[in-house]
Amino acid sequence: MQALEGLQHREEDMARGGSGGGGSGQGGAEEQGQAPCNRLAPEETWLRDGSSQSNVEQGGWEGVIHRLTMPYINDELHHSGWNACSSCFGDSTKKRNRLVLPCFGSSRIYVVDTGTDQRAPRLCKVIEPREVFQKCNLAFLHTSHCLGCGEVIISAMGDPLGNAKGGFVVLDAETFEVKGNWERPSQAAPQGYDFWYQPRHNVMISSEFGVPKFVVSGFNTADLGKGRYGRRLNVWDWTTHCLIQSIDLGEDAMPLEIRFLHNPDAAHGMVGCPIQGAVFHFYKTQDGSWTAEKVIQIPNKKVSGWLLPEMPAFNADIIISLDDRFMYMSNFFHGDIRQYDITNPFCPRLVGQVWVGGSIPKGGVVTVLEDQELDGQPDPFVIQGRRVYGGPEMLQLSLDGKRLYVTNSLYTPWDKQFYPEMVREGSVMLQIDADTEHGGLCLNEDFLVDFGTEPFGPARAHEMHYPGGDCTSDIWF
Repeated sequence: MQALEGLQHREEDMARGGSGGGGSGQGGAEEQGQAPCNRLAPEETWLRDGSSQSNVEQGGWEGVIHRLTMPYINDELHHSGWNACSSCFGDSTKKRNRLVLPCFGSSRIYVVDTGTDQRAPRLCKVIEPREVFQKCNLAFLHTSHCLGCGEVIISAMGDPLGNAKGGFVVLDAETFEVKGNWERPSQAAPQGYDFWYQPRHNVMISSEFGVPKFVVSGFNTADLGKGRYGRRLNVWDWTTHCLIQSIDLGEDAMPLEIRFLHNPDAAHGMVGCPIQGAVFHFYKTQDGSWTAEKVIQIPNKKVSGWLLPEMPAFNADIIISLDDRFMYMSNFFHGDIRQYDITNPFCPRLVGQVWVGGSIPKGGVVTVLEDQELDGQPDPFVIQGRRVYGGPEMLQLSLDGKRLYVTNSLYTPWDKQFYPEMVREGSVMLQIDADTEHGGLCLNEDFLVDFGTEPFGPARAHEMHYPGGDCTSDIWF
């Protein structure tokens, strides 16, 4: 079973700006957000439940206020995006009132009405996989971004047979008709995953996870060194939709989440490479081409009792504050969240760090034999009496940069492989307070959204968005 869950804050919202033109404002506390969730029963079958609403007091938060259940199973809700965002700024005909949810597992696309009743989103359209297959020959859908021209584009990782193919599906942002492929014929990238565009530099850059038919089975060390995990950043001409350059980051780099700086004039960005435990800074050179340099390298930990003799950080997500000053990173295996000052993108500085789980706590099956960063293994992570399993995964930041939200589910097959306890007991959402003056991170002990207590069984939450826009859904022209 999968559902879209709404979370509600009781403070007055100062960060909406989500009406005319889809603009994203900056201000105070977040009022609410959405997070796609997946569930598994103990016997590994998918479940469905009915829509319901709850008001669970958690400090200043009500908790889960609405559950929108999807009509199908095995979709694997993963990422989502809006029908309109800051790329539509100034166009009063555009409203940020539809959430587009492409499904990683089924390649189905859900369109959710968030405008009629923001506290109770409703399903308004389902685009069936066969339409995507027939019109685009693409599958394993991931990132959705809106465009200023009245379209939505969705990245794909492969074709319907599970072979690698980095193309893009185009939707009409009003009717949500599948219009076809964004890329030119025969111009698909070797692999696909995430993407970001920067129109003032006439560029879009996409990343590569891996070959879908292998990725869906979990992380297999036998797949290393065989071209089954991604290694490139693919550079596209924004106007002609042609693939013009590929930047090789190394074998099995697996570049995932890609983020340009928010300043639309900026020709700089960051991408995380989980298997390497690295972050690359990509930028435009004087001759107009693009290049990338490794600017962060997290040391592997030598371990026993794990899949490999060395454990990478697996930095699964990165996010950049709206003022382009800080970058935050989640390490799914090592269990820490990091804050970097990226004022100089060529030389990020680590200024904050906090541990919220991971694979190396004391008393677990993993023993750390050699660690270049820690003197000992951290204690198991407990908040409000709740032992939290899993590692930090998806991140979302408040518009003022002071509150960082984190969930700890990656993708069902990988969750089951690395954190079976989290699959059994459900994931959580946490809040980290960020010092935006001097740097520093501190867990907010009063905030906890526990998806393990859901009325129809434990759920696992992934990406998060605010109705008024946020640091990962908004691109400025």
